Amino acid sequence: MPKGLLNNQQTIFMKLIIRIQCLLLFLFVPAMLWAQKTERQMGDTTYYKTLIPETKQTLLKNVSMIANMNFAFRNEFTDGKYSGTRFKNEQFRLEFRGQITNKVFFRFRDRYTRAQTSESVDNLSRSTDMAFIRVDVSKKFSFSAGKMCADWGGWEFDWNPIDIYEYSDIVEYADNFLTGVGFTYTPSKQNQWTFQVLDSRTKTFTELYGANQPNFTESKAPLAFVSNWRGVLLDGKINTIWSYSLFNEAQDANGKGANMNYIALGTEFLISPKFRFIYDFKWSDEQLDRTGIVSQTVYNVYPYAVAKARYIGHWLNFRYKVAPKVDLTMVAMLDIAQWNNSFNDPSNTTGETHIRNAWGFIPAVEYYPWKDLNMKFFVNYIGRVYQYSDYAKQSFGAVDSSNGRITIGFISPLGIF
Repeated sequence: MPKGLLNNQQTIFMKLIIRIQCLLLFLFVPAMLWAQKTERQMGDTTYYKTLIPETKQTLLKNVSMIANMNFAFRNEFTDGKYSGTRFKNEQFRLEFRGQITNKVFFRFRDRYTRAQTSESVDNLSRSTDMAFIRVDVSKKFSFSAGKMCADWGGWEFDWNPIDIYEYSDIVEYADNFLTGVGFTYTPSKQNQWTFQVLDSRTKTFTELYGANQPNFTESKAPLAFVSNWRGVLLDGKINTIWSYSLFNEAQDANGKGANMNYIALGTEFLISPKFRFIYDFKWSDEQLDRTGIVSQTVYNVYPYAVAKARYIGHWLNFRYKVAPKVDLTMVAMLDIAQWNNSFNDPSNTTGETHIRNAWGFIPAVEYYPWKDLNMKFFVNYIGRVYQYSDYAKQSFGAVDSSNGRITIGFISPLGIF
């Protein structure tokens, strides 16, 4: 075949192939695009918008997530006898806090080591410590609303719960987180004043005090009024957290209010850069036994919450830094329970009011291995001794007891972001 004719046929053939390819491309590309669209809709989740819109993601720079942890290996003793060994998550509280605008802040913390059941009064889980917003009206004045920490005063109560190896009686048996509103005034770096109006409890009157209460009925406005002063004295060598609280709990048969008056005076003394000690004094006068220790003791005779209970607490904390990464600490506490039972039992003419002394002592060694991480390892001994008066033993069958435990573990508010 002549060479020119062969080249001409090859040219015609190549043009035909190109036209066929263009036709196939025209037919199949739309189908491919539709298939891709369907695939994205049905399976490719990366095509969806992010859970947090991109325009809002910059807000995360003002949000913190904190895992508050206290984990320990426990060796336990009851009345001087070894009773068992176990691991325990003493505390785990997940917290979110952040800034929404330059005036509005929020804080949420939930405790995973407590049953998550909704409470009757505030409609929030008892495991929820805090769920509130704060609005800074000015540099000196702010207000908060939601479920918050009752600003009761005292250093023991003010610390992060994960740093407390064992609470004293008054704090242990209290409703520490209540729903309401709070107002804070900070006139200077040396003084801060707080006032709160809160629900006085998270449970109903019947749930807290029992259905067989013969002497009192529920208050129509069960509110708590809390005032607090934080002060810095002598260039920071003395620091105070003092408070007074009034709880409107119930009323008696004559319509007279049965209140709880609570005073907490917490004072920190910085003796030197290496040594400090704290003394908390607590006094709770309860016309209806809110704390409940007295009522539990006399329950076999008086199966309801009794009247005119009083609790007095002394809490001391000593801390000495023996090395840059090692602290020696000692906590000592005494809780006194009293009962003026003439209201419940007029036949009692002895005038005896003393029910129980609860002693506590917690020596510990704490080791901080890293400067850039707020984490400590500890070993401690937690000892408690409960001594009842002769009156409580003879009249109500109370029995002295003691318990203790040796624990090894770690504590850290781990900042995740």
